[in-house]
Amino acid sequence: MILAAGRGERMRPLTDATPKPLLEVGGKPLIAWLIEALARANFRELVINVSHLGARVESALGDGRRWNVRIRYSHELEALETAGGIANALPLLGREPFVVVNGDVHTDFDFAKLTAPAGEALAHLVLIDNPGHHPGGDFALGDGRVALEGAQRYTFSGIGVYHPSLFSEIAAGTKYQLAAVLKPHIAAGRVTGEHFTGRWVDVGTPDRLKALDRALRG
Repeated sequence: MILAAGRGERMRPLTDATPKPLLEVGGKPLIAWLIEALARANFRELVINVSHLGARVESALGDGRRWNVRIRYSHELEALETAGGIANALPLLGREPFVVVNGDVHTDFDFAKLTAPAGEALAHLVLIDNPGHHPGGDFALGDGRVALEGAQRYTFSGIGVYHPSLFSEIAAGTKYQLAAVLKPHIAAGRVTGEHFTGRWVDVGTPDRLKALDRALRG
């Protein structure tokens, strides 16, 4: 699943007329880079949630055949936050663990290396070194388990693998944050994680968009 329903307030006025996932870097939309990466990793069934200017996203991407994938869309009347959006899309996602990635992330992470959470784990998170705009990080990591606190904290990359049962109690159409879902399970030791040190950019502001575009074109 690619999360693409957000309004992109920090990107305004660019997102007033263009959905954030369709903003271009390096000559193609942000979301196209992610679709290509998932296709290279042999993901063939994709779900994309849409809300703000969602019809434009659907028109631009279509059914995904140009990337040799099948795209289905989960519609939200208003953006439902991350967990709410995932819960709303559960009928399209099935009963097995699934990958979720933020639609405003640019990365060279190899999605083929992701595996389903093992044992009692219900989620697996990809963590990165803290970027300058988020120096405090989100979680700690030790012995392959994500922790709420620790000497070294990392930032959640927006890439994760989740068991659908994590979201089964959230009613469709309800706003719900991912942290509220994950934190009790992190405290109980049911969330695994890994540290990724490759390219990762949260394209959250016009300045970051311009910098990434320059880097990719260079």
